[in-house]
Amino acid sequence: MNFREAMGLIEPPSAVNFDKGLERQKVLTKPAGALGFLETISAQISAISTEFPPRVPSSPVVCVFASDHGVIEEGITPWPQEVTTQMVANFLNGGAAINAIAKQVGAVIQVIDIGVAGDTSGYAGIVNKKIRRGTDNLAKKPAMTLDEVERAVQAGFDVANSVIDAGCDLLVIGDMGIGNTTPSAALISWFVKSPVDETTGRGTGIDDLHLALKVKAIESAHARTREGSLSDPIEVLASMGGLEIAGMVGLILAGSLRRVPVVLDGVIADAAAVVACETAPEVRGYLIAGHLSQEPGAKKALDFLGLKPVLVLDLRLGEGTGACLSVPIIQSAVRTLVEMATFDSAGVSEA
Repeated sequence: MNFREAMGLIEPPSAVNFDKGLERQKVLTKPAGALGFLETISAQISAISTEFPPRVPSSPVVCVFASDHGVIEEGITPWPQEVTTQMVANFLNGGAAINAIAKQVGAVIQVIDIGVAGDTSGYAGIVNKKIRRGTDNLAKKPAMTLDEVERAVQAGFDVANSVIDAGCDLLVIGDMGIGNTTPSAALISWFVKSPVDETTGRGTGIDDLHLALKVKAIESAHARTREGSLSDPIEVLASMGGLEIAGMVGLILAGSLRRVPVVLDGVIADAAAVVACETAPEVRGYLIAGHLSQEPGAKKALDFLGLKPVLVLDLRLGEGTGACLSVPIIQSAVRTLVEMATFDSAGVSEA
């Protein structure tokens, strides 16, 4: 199925099942509301599910989309572009933070080359969805053509469908790409209508000089995009996004269509979520914010989406680390709903 067809077929989660989830939480052996945000998460998973009570998600898959960015020509980061290719190899060899965390929570990792500048064709285990070798410099020209961005969204859509067909019941988004907080901040500030300097952060920990260059690059991208009078979110994504962000948009659309929860990671995933919600507002109900990144754009995106983060750990790594860390909490939220006794069944007196 083409992702554009899917956009019109996504249905909102079940309000009936959401209410059932909240009502059941009220009669479990605890004071009403005592499990706080876990109760809301359990109701959301209930709403996403086609059955009640829902099943506890047991097969999480972390989809790490990797791509490079032409905007590094603007001097926005001291990190060399080849780090993206090197980190992809590190993921596949099991040496990155996401590997350690995914192992801890029982998640499978899929590493998708959707736009890495280097050659990863010989890497064992890589999912090759390469559209091109990195984007163009968004400060000076569109990052991608419309055809390229649509192919990237479709690639993410297809990856998600593939892992869902294989049994995945919880999609976790990850990313890798030197310079990718720049297109993320560009997209978030554009759609949430926030000043660029209030949305743009230090990414890997850049100094004031690099930060100023980063803000300037985004402002140039905004000016160029305004001149083009672009209105379609996918066209805006092509103008100043990234291939991995486009892939994440496709994954979010597929997860929403297939009624599988999507756990967002940091600011790159948050940017993709903003674009996805602009294309199909119904996806909002399928999103869970795994954590709140230190990047200022992350909070602006989550506020815009109306999402409360599961965790606040001052993370800014990416890779899907924060999202993956939230998986046991999401599972625990559902487990309380489906496995705790009610006051009646346990013979416990209510207040």
